[in-house]
Amino acid sequence: MTTAVTGYPVHVHARLDPGLSRWLWLVKWFLAIPHYLVLAFLWLGFVVFSVVAFFAILFTGRYPRALFDFNVGVLRWSWRVAYYTYGALATDRYPPFSLGAEPDYPATLDITYPEHLSRGLVLVKWWLLAIPHYLIVGVFVGGGSYVAYQTGETVYNSGGGLVGLMAFFAGVALLFTGRYPKGLFDFVLGMDRWALRVAAYAGLMTDTYPPFRFDSGGDEPGTTTIDQAPPPAPGSRGWTPGRVIAVVIGALLMITGGAVGGTGGFGLWADSTQRDSAGFLSTGSESFRGTGYALEFGTLELRWTDADWVLADDWLGEVRLKTDDVFIGIGRTDDVTRFLSGVEHDEVSKAESRVSYRHRDGGAPADPAAQTFWAASGTGEVSWRVEQGSWTAVVLNADRTRVVDTRLAAQAEVPALRPASIGLIIGGGVMLLLGLVVMLVAALTAGQSRRNGTTTSVR
Repeated sequence: MTTAVTGYPVHVHARLDPGLSRWLWLVKWFLAIPHYLVLAFLWLGFVVFSVVAFFAILFTGRYPRALFDFNVGVLRWSWRVAYYTYGALATDRYPPFSLGAEPDYPATLDITYPEHLSRGLVLVKWWLLAIPHYLIVGVFVGGGSYVAYQTGETVYNSGGGLVGLMAFFAGVALLFTGRYPKGLFDFVLGMDRWALRVAAYAGLMTDTYPPFRFDSGGDEPGTTTIDQAPPPAPGSRGWTPGRVIAVVIGALLMITGGAVGGTGGFGLWADSTQRDSAGFLSTGSESFRGTGYALEFGTLELRWTDADWVLADDWLGEVRLKTDDVFIGIGRTDDVTRFLSGVEHDEVSKAESRVSYRHRDGGAPADPAAQTFWAASGTGEVSWRVEQGSWTAVVLNADRTRVVDTRLAAQAEVPALRPASIGLIIGGGVMLLLGLVVMLVAALTAGQSRRNGTTTSVR
């Protein structure tokens, strides 16, 4: 069949719905949350497939059709959500969960498939050549310049820049007058159209440079007619819901793998660069001041079974606490509680970066150095080999006077840090690779279905 499109290969059409709700635009951000959640994963797929397409174009001069269809579908989906929400607010019709063209929806997007793309341009068009457009689109959507996926993603989640501001003005007009000003609609569509053209160009979907031309309104000037693909055949497959779900699962695996691997990488970096000459990892020194005779530092619970190899006896290794010239002792919580019973002291707790004190009234303590229950004790520094149980640290002045004012730093060997970090890196890498494989298998099977005469529509 044939359809009218603009001379530029990125074709954006929209129509302003009559009778828009006066108040619905106030809650569309909430109503669109399911779309935002799905699109977050689909945009990761867009980025991954764009990288694969980059190398395919570089070596073959062609954008793999299955990947092209998926990425166009993501842009279509994003544009419909933007049109419904704060990229336009020009329809109250809820966007379909679809990668397909959806010609009946008030906002449509078509991109002509390029039979051949320049191998040289693919190296520079998505960053160097597109810089002037990024600056302009940055004004439209806010925040400066954007890479390809950010440009397109901002279209569907626009809340800043001129687009967001003009959409807000349109919403206010709806609220008080029940009408969407036609001039605002034309202006918003011109900005959205510009951003979508740049997203397609930077997303490697065309070699035709986006025009520095503001085409406002729902229809574009200078349309021509080209042949389009026939309608879907009954029973066709292509980008089926199952394959889209596979891309989402693959994206989730890649995000999780990246987080796991990044955590392992940070741990390995800390293990290699943050140890002192004795091989200890250290926290920063922090000041503590109590008005009583002692400072009591919480309870550390250490519990594990023989099967818990991760929490083996040498997980933390040797632990050191360093203070000024004051007494510090580490003992089982029950013993420490009995020792401090009736003693004026301060219980120290810490939430994030905030330290709080809970004062307990009482009298002076017994000589802490004479107590036999301490697992480790000393003046200025104490070393302790981690054991199971509930443990509490106490700091007192050496002369047992009131007002304890000192600095405290903790150190630990943590011999398990390196193997645990390496394990996280390996596990994260496997998850990343598995996610990529799942996404590519979905793309390859979709491409095979298309070669067999199927469609790219997803419902």
